[in-house]
Amino acid sequence: MNFLGKIDWFGRRRNMTRYTNADFGDDDSVNSVQLTEGISTSATHIRYHPGAKLWEVRSTLERILLFLAAFLFMVVIVLSIVVNVVEYHLQIAKQKEAKFESQLPCLNKSCVHIASNILESMDFSVDPCEDFYSYSCKGWVNANPVPEGKSNWGTFMKLEQENYLIIKHVLEQPIASFKSKAEEKAKMYYESCLDTNNTVETLGAKPMIDLIAKLGGWNVTTPGFSIKNWTLQNTLQIIQNKYSISALFSYGVGEDDRNSTRHILQLDQSGLALPTRDNYLNKTADHLKVLKAYLTYMTKIGVLLGGEENSTRMQMQAVIDFETRLANITTPSDQRRDEESLYHLMSLAELQEKSHFIDWRAFFENAMKVAQKKVSAKQQIVVYAPEYMGNLTKLIREYENTTEGKIILNNYLVWQTVKVFAVCLSKPFRDAYKGVRTALIGSDGSDEPQWRYCIQDTNNVLGFALGAIFVREVFDHKSKEQSEIMINNVRNAFKKNFNNLKWMDEQTRKLAIEKADAISDMIGYPEFIKDVDHLDEKFENLTLRPDAYFENNVNINFYNLRKNLEKINEPVNKTTWSMVPSTVNAYYTPTKNQMVFPAGILQSPFYDSSFPDSLNYGAMGVVMGHELTHGFDDQGRQYDKSGNLNHWWNNKTVDRFKQRTKCVVDQYNQYEIEGAKVNGNQTLGENIADNGGLKAAYHAYLELMNEQPEPKPLPGIPLNHKQLFFVAFAQVWCSTTTKEATNLQIEKDSHSPSPFRVMGAVSNLREFSDEFHCKPGSKMNPIKKCEVW
Repeated sequence: MNFLGKIDWFGRRRNMTRYTNADFGDDDSVNSVQLTEGISTSATHIRYHPGAKLWEVRSTLERILLFLAAFLFMVVIVLSIVVNVVEYHLQIAKQKEAKFESQLPCLNKSCVHIASNILESMDFSVDPCEDFYSYSCKGWVNANPVPEGKSNWGTFMKLEQENYLIIKHVLEQPIASFKSKAEEKAKMYYESCLDTNNTVETLGAKPMIDLIAKLGGWNVTTPGFSIKNWTLQNTLQIIQNKYSISALFSYGVGEDDRNSTRHILQLDQSGLALPTRDNYLNKTADHLKVLKAYLTYMTKIGVLLGGEENSTRMQMQAVIDFETRLANITTPSDQRRDEESLYHLMSLAELQEKSHFIDWRAFFENAMKVAQKKVSAKQQIVVYAPEYMGNLTKLIREYENTTEGKIILNNYLVWQTVKVFAVCLSKPFRDAYKGVRTALIGSDGSDEPQWRYCIQDTNNVLGFALGAIFVREVFDHKSKEQSEIMINNVRNAFKKNFNNLKWMDEQTRKLAIEKADAISDMIGYPEFIKDVDHLDEKFENLTLRPDAYFENNVNINFYNLRKNLEKINEPVNKTTWSMVPSTVNAYYTPTKNQMVFPAGILQSPFYDSSFPDSLNYGAMGVVMGHELTHGFDDQGRQYDKSGNLNHWWNNKTVDRFKQRTKCVVDQYNQYEIEGAKVNGNQTLGENIADNGGLKAAYHAYLELMNEQPEPKPLPGIPLNHKQLFFVAFAQVWCSTTTKEATNLQIEKDSHSPSPFRVMGAVSNLREFSDEFHCKPGSKMNPIKKCEVW
């Protein structure tokens, strides 16, 4: 019985202290209990009386004390229970409060600003599982029509314009405020472009007429022009080796694909004035409109330079016909993605046998004079289009057989030079191009202020000098270190995923990990721009004047050509940059196995130290993952960790890789916009990079947040931070564009249009569908997914 059990407990304590070693006889032994706990002798016993007898033998004082002891014990028990209950409820309350606190939005200034920008771009009426691009960007698209004078507008361009404003402000300062002679030259070139002294308008056509005379004359504009003493060899050497015009073919000095430690001569197809071969060969209404506008432009320029209109039009039509034949023998870009099949190393003597419309040794001897280098018949050259060069020989021979044909060839070569420098002439020459521009991209650019064009032009010419200004003015140097951390996190996530790729054999996987580890990353800017002496040395031999825009451009072309040719047979410096610091972009170079992220893109909305990690990884992290994946796309994978074109993959792994890339090609072939379908093969490398970059960045973000609490939500946005990661990725690509510019992009660009860069990537990522709870079979969660990396 419970009550007796309690009395027994108290009785034992009391009797043990008072009656140790006592024996009360055997008459009550039936009710005795022997205790051994804490007793020092086996003879110790305690006796008790059952029922009322136990209570009756107690004195009044004992009874009171027993009652108080029992009462106090009960109080202690009750209080203990109460305390535990209170503590429990307090703990629950604290948990609820913590949970409530975590669910409260972040309301500081930065969070409110970020949330506002995100919300303005979104459209919650769109189902994210059906069209994630519109869900993320429709608000932005509706609020941002293509500005007058432009053909497209988006996040990249908006940030680029902001960068230009910063540079403009500095370039408009007195020349005494500049830190280096290189920066002073940038200011002089900028002023020459603005034509602050009205020199360009005053000179009119004269600079071009003088240049044409140096080329030997032009039947379109030169009175009494004679083709009698004309040679293709001489004219090509002048326009290619003095003015750096890529007519009929292009050449230069670059890293040898098979031995990336050295520079080598390279030769490739070129020579079309219009952006794509489709502009000549595809006879749709839009393409015919472009050809008509092109002929009108050529005629206007010819007449402005002194030609008679009807004769000029007829001769220019003959030039278009010749370019059309060039287009016919030019290999389409989507068929030029296999780097190994493009690479053909040969001597100049071997090139001469395959393509003999000029003397190649004499041509390159002439070229190398400017660099004070010598060449021989054994000089090696990489030819990327041997079939084109052979067909070009046949085409040239056909035209050289007649006087009329020679005139057409010379007209073509001079026109290639005229069109390059016509933008450096007075306003009538610049306005003449508006018709072609409108036909090509849907905008004539008339509302574009001259200063903006001139900043862009100066950036193209002296970008590293402007880069010194830009970095000094706005670049947050802390972001360099933070970016390095993010790159390594993305790289680790990318490598970790290799273990999930069942199609890759173990040896190839091991080498792929080594290549990923070997990829170098350049962040912000090259160090030399902070060294005034080094920066000045880079542009030391470039002569510029603030009142000679046309002459400046001629000098720049020659300067760049000479600097390029000086590298022949020289070792490669794998730390050089090909992109200037203010650029809102990034790139990967396979021969250097190098990624570059200029200061221009390491800014909001791509990256900001005040942003949640979800937004930084969704925007800049994906850009980093994109460039990293380029080292393993259909072209980049052919180069090993040292940057050499090398068959380092297992053959069966290559076959399985190609099966997976075919899935990507087929997927993107189905995307259609403005009545035109995306070319899945032409855009394959960028599509692989988009998909791989998104996956690597997302898993890097998950790993980063693995041991961290969920950040506070952003105010007004009913999404968690994993979902915000994907929104940040999509909103990088919010953009508007004209129909013409979209069509041109599909024909020429290696990137898919923005909507498909978003939807294509998220629809292949299972984690996206899980996070947004997309039903299998929805557009963003198709049953068949394409996965390469």
